[in-house]
Amino acid sequence: MEYIQPRPSSIVAALYTARDLEVDVAILHGPSGCSFKHARLLEEDGMRVLTTSLSDNEFIFGGQAPLVRVLRYAEEHFSPSRMAVIATCVSMIIGEDLEAAVAQSGVHVPTIAVSIHAGFRENIAGVIAALEAAERAGWIPAGELERQRHLLERANEVERLRGAAYRPYIEPSRGDLKHVVAERLLSLVDSGKRGVAILNAKKETAYMFADVLIALHECRPEAEIAYAANLERRGLPKVQRDAERIHAGMKGRGLDPLLKGALDEYGATGDLLGHWIREEGPDFALLVGVPHAIPPEYTCGVEVFSVTNGPRQVEPLRSLGHRHVVVELDLHPKTLGIRKIAESEFGAVMRSLR
Repeated sequence: MEYIQPRPSSIVAALYTARDLEVDVAILHGPSGCSFKHARLLEEDGMRVLTTSLSDNEFIFGGQAPLVRVLRYAEEHFSPSRMAVIATCVSMIIGEDLEAAVAQSGVHVPTIAVSIHAGFRENIAGVIAALEAAERAGWIPAGELERQRHLLERANEVERLRGAAYRPYIEPSRGDLKHVVAERLLSLVDSGKRGVAILNAKKETAYMFADVLIALHECRPEAEIAYAANLERRGLPKVQRDAERIHAGMKGRGLDPLLKGALDEYGATGDLLGHWIREEGPDFALLVGVPHAIPPEYTCGVEVFSVTNGPRQVEPLRSLGHRHVVVELDLHPKTLGIRKIAESEFGAVMRSLR
């Protein structure tokens, strides 16, 4: 696919993977502005992100010395348990040897070096590069590396077939008005229609997407609705802890969903959830997180309500026959750094109609 719209960066994907591997300090080996926004967001999530701040002089003569200096600084000042050096376009173009710099620095903290740049059409290259480095360092077993490869391929396939990458350019949209959609959803429940509500969210975004299911349950606790969530405990350390916290938070609010899939399996759960929908035979379905993971053949004849955080996901979801599409704007930044379920906009609207 030849994209003409911005796509996620492999460098940023490597940073997020380092966080999921419980890295305390990540060092971007490149210019100070590289991946600035996401670096700041990840610091909200508890991981320090430093930079070697390469300038035009290092572009010519190399940046080994600044990297050694920052590695030593990080160990001395932050006492991390794990560190990661993440390459950038600049450091890869000039041929920096990251592992040699780590060895030269003499740091005792377990540190991985991730050789990556932004010149990949698919950002999963950054995830795989970080995981391969982690596997070489003994941080994850080979079996988990292969599992992650499979899940990443499935997630990419979903995006290419039914997601924001299925066309070269997709017009962003704010989706439907939340109060109109909420009124329709609650009216179906009140008329005695049977439904399913599914959380199939990507990693930490589930902290807010889960609130949509909780809000529906709070508004209509006696309704004939079956709930499911991808909160099984599998995957990288942070992902497992997030699933445990979110599941506990939902149960604490009186909702104990059927567990189907893990937080990193959002792209591979389509058939699993689809078969469950068929078994339930609902009149309507509320799909929250990554709704397009479920192939459309499973929702034929079902009135579908989708909640996504992607403005470029609205048009693809409508093309799948989803009648109502709601966008939770800026949901991902809002879920970084939190450790308990946060109220969603759509959830707040439903509660206001209660």
